[in-house]
Amino acid sequence: MEELKLLLSPIEVKGRRLRNRIVMTAMHLNFTPDGRVSDRLIAFYEERARGGAGMIIVGGCIINDLAGPYWLIDIRGDDTVEGHSMLADAIRRHGAAAVCQLYHAGRYAHSISIGGKQAVAPSAVPSRFTRETPREISREEIKQTVSDYAAAAVRVKRAGYDGVEVLAAAGYLITQFLSPLTNKRSDEYGGSWDNRMRFGLEVADAVREAVGSDFLVSFRIAGHDFMEGGNTNREAALFAAELEKHGVDMVNVTGGWHETRVPQLPMSLPRGGLAWLAAGVKRSVGLPVVACNRINDPFVGDEILRMGMADLVGMARGLIADPYLPEKAASGHFEQIDHCIGCNQGCFDHVLYLKPVTCTINPRAGRELELPLSAAPISRRIAVVGGGPAGMKAAATAAGRGHRVTLFEKEPVLGGQLNLAAVPPGREEFWTAVEDLQSHLEWEGVEVRLEEEATAAKLIEEGFEAVVVASGGRPVIPPIPGIDQPHVLQAWDVLEGKADPAGHRVVIIGGGAVGAETAIYVAGMGTISGDTLQFLLVNGGEDPETLRELSTRGVKEVTVVEMLPKVCRDVGMSTRWVLLQDLRGLGVRLVSNAPARRIEPDGVVVEVEGCEEKIPADTVIIAAGTCSVNGLYEDLKDAGVEVHLIGDARQPRKAFEAIQEGLETGLRI
Repeated sequence: MEELKLLLSPIEVKGRRLRNRIVMTAMHLNFTPDGRVSDRLIAFYEERARGGAGMIIVGGCIINDLAGPYWLIDIRGDDTVEGHSMLADAIRRHGAAAVCQLYHAGRYAHSISIGGKQAVAPSAVPSRFTRETPREISREEIKQTVSDYAAAAVRVKRAGYDGVEVLAAAGYLITQFLSPLTNKRSDEYGGSWDNRMRFGLEVADAVREAVGSDFLVSFRIAGHDFMEGGNTNREAALFAAELEKHGVDMVNVTGGWHETRVPQLPMSLPRGGLAWLAAGVKRSVGLPVVACNRINDPFVGDEILRMGMADLVGMARGLIADPYLPEKAASGHFEQIDHCIGCNQGCFDHVLYLKPVTCTINPRAGRELELPLSAAPISRRIAVVGGGPAGMKAAATAAGRGHRVTLFEKEPVLGGQLNLAAVPPGREEFWTAVEDLQSHLEWEGVEVRLEEEATAAKLIEEGFEAVVVASGGRPVIPPIPGIDQPHVLQAWDVLEGKADPAGHRVVIIGGGAVGAETAIYVAGMGTISGDTLQFLLVNGGEDPETLRELSTRGVKEVTVVEMLPKVCRDVGMSTRWVLLQDLRGLGVRLVSNAPARRIEPDGVVVEVEGCEEKIPADTVIIAAGTCSVNGLYEDLKDAGVEVHLIGDARQPRKAFEAIQEGLETGLRI
């Protein structure tokens, strides 16, 4: 289409004509518990190829016994080629180019995952990621590792892939050689910049020689380490320029290391927020450059290309959320696109918990064989009660299968608690999820009745053949003396804009996700906007330190008290540290192991280590959790109606579980 003339235009990379410039970059999926290519892995990638991606990069694939966990995709021996051939064929038969990524974690390989052996690295520098210290790799082992890369590349070519990619990013082995933080060697592989590049360039030479001159060789590099004292975008550009001289055909640019404190995956990173890294590299090379990280929308990708920041765009999680994003964009059905919202609940959290990757927005991801889409044998009249994420997903799924669906929502808007989650700064993508779910309701022809409460009598009278109860939850009101005072507010009311915290001192009782998000919202009151920050920075209105203070210190002094040992206990691992970093950055005081004993007119009395302590407060906000609202379910069950209970109405939890239940119920009815 004219609007996406660059994103959807073909491009030639090493003699292979790609149908568009959308690249699904490699991502750990945990679909291969024994390291072997599985039916699940093939089905997952085949769906993305069928959906129209121009290139799909699979991996990372371990190249030797010390490269990484045995449950990553294996390409160590010739006996792995057959499985890879099946995977490459499944991708290529649908018109996408298939590329295989080679992986060596270096000091990021945990000893448990590599058979109890000690990880290797350029130098014996402890890893904050594994909490272990690697041993220094010997020169003989370096030569063998280079050979292992080359041997793996030969297997990639034999398997029928269109190209091979070497992972030299994210703080893995090649990055460790490049960085002065992890490379303390005094031989030819350490010291000067030229010496620190030597290992990566030797890998490039060996891979190129092994696969021949007509095979695509790509490198995925860190556009910036985001590590104090580490390499920056300048060094990334220099390395890319050298890779081009050594026969590399494409450079895939991502962000920093796993140890960095700069978020690179969550929704707080603006869309396309790291494309500037690719732009910095592109200025130094003539080969195709891929921009990555938080590119979840075709118009964002096209803008990056139109500005000349890159030649292709990576959409790893974007294509997990919607494998048919390229096809929908090409046909102009933008309203049908399901956008990745950067919540990390089904993808990166699952990687860290060693669970198979799936997706909050698309619970079929990774379950394509388990959850096939098929028409309902008989079209039935279905009522869905509740317009939160679970109800919306159930309604759209059931209607898509041919049922006649009516959705009842007693509030004037759809979205449920997603609307609350979207209020704090940096969490706006939750509104994207609401918009996408609502678009599917419209597309599938669901009748939506807003501001209408569904009773059992009404549903029975209207003749619905089955009912899905997704009536959500309500805030828990804990039995704290003084909770009924006028200066005590509910977190939901604050986030909805129904109540504003008065005064300077605010205490939030409850340190779960809602409490943390409310604290970020309240602590952000009075900070300067991003536009104001840019204006002052560009025009020299304030010095950088003052600008930082203006961006992180508002007009409220916020304290979060939590009765349990940890705050944000109900938040996924990959997002929890970001929330904690945001809270501390905004100056929020966190008090854990401190049950609230009573609320007084001028403060909250908590118990800390057996002693009472009064925290001054002008406003107290209650964020004590959610309890289910499911009385309608019991009424319908007693009346003998076929009824299904899902989402928070069944049990309060994350959006991930709610949407998953909505899909499964919509497929089951």
